[in-house]
Amino acid sequence: PAELRHDRAAAAKAENLLRRVGLWERRTSFPPQLSGGEKQRVAICRALINDPTIVFADEPTGNLDSENSRGIVELLAGLHRERGTTLVLATHSPEIAARAERIIVLHDGRLAEGTEGN
Repeated sequence: PAELRHDRAAAAKAENLLRRVGLWERRTSFPPQLSGGEKQRVAICRALINDPTIVFADEPTGNLDSENSRGIVELLAGLHRERGTTLVLATHSPEIAARAERIIVLHDGRLAEGTEGN
């Protein structure tokens, strides 16, 4: 929609997000030409382009290598710090969970514990 409206501000935001996730050079690629991890990073950019106040992310780094995972976690943490964006993340990664302000653990579909994080 932003592209159809020739929205320059949205185009600049898209460029910034694509650069931050390391995909600017792939901007003209079609989905079948992208790896699973690249598609995941594009999906994150699409979710963030409209500056949401809350982001729900289910395994946001699930298909990413460790370097790209760190970049995505830093991007999301930066949104929280800079804009006050609320993040609700589902993850199996102890490293990602350890960065949270609050951790809620589910075991076999039931709430097992809730702890204060960072």
